[in-house]
Amino acid sequence: MLKIAAAVLAFFCLALSSTSASAQIFGNGNVYAGVSYGQLTNTVIQQSYRGWNGSVEDLPFSHLSYLGITLDASGFYRSGVRQYNVFLGPRISKNYGNWRPFLHGLAGVRHITSSGLVYNPVTIDVGAGTDYKLSFKNFSWRVQGDFMRSHYASAYQNDFRASTGLVWRF
Repeated sequence: MLKIAAAVLAFFCLALSSTSASAQIFGNGNVYAGVSYGQLTNTVIQQSYRGWNGSVEDLPFSHLSYLGITLDASGFYRSGVRQYNVFLGPRISKNYGNWRPFLHGLAGVRHITSSGLVYNPVTIDVGAGTDYKLSFKNFSWRVQGDFMRSHYASAYQNDFRASTGLVWRF
């Protein structure tokens, strides 16, 4: 399962880099950086974590301006626990005045270090949010919520993430 996920992730990375390279530097898209709060499961105990969240979205199809490819990363920290997530997948979004709501379905790998043990489960992320265009040129404010599901330590882990931050559109 891990080899299949790695192959799919590599394919999407190559596709993303080839579309960006063909459009000089970037096509249409955005870069997001913000803070994040997570309700995450550490083996069997659910705990609150604080951290960061960032993503890069490319909109490579000019005739399908609502469909993008997103690379999302986040990190969460608590005493004795560090967790990093890297996801890739499609995002659907549409402009409505100053608002741009979106939905995404991403897959990737989670890296957890807890009490000296290391886990690297395959994880899915299903989320939604909205960007609100600010008065500054090409900048928006994002609010986003995600449900993340993984399987490690003989159990399914159902985690939640809420993020907010600044988006730069290009």
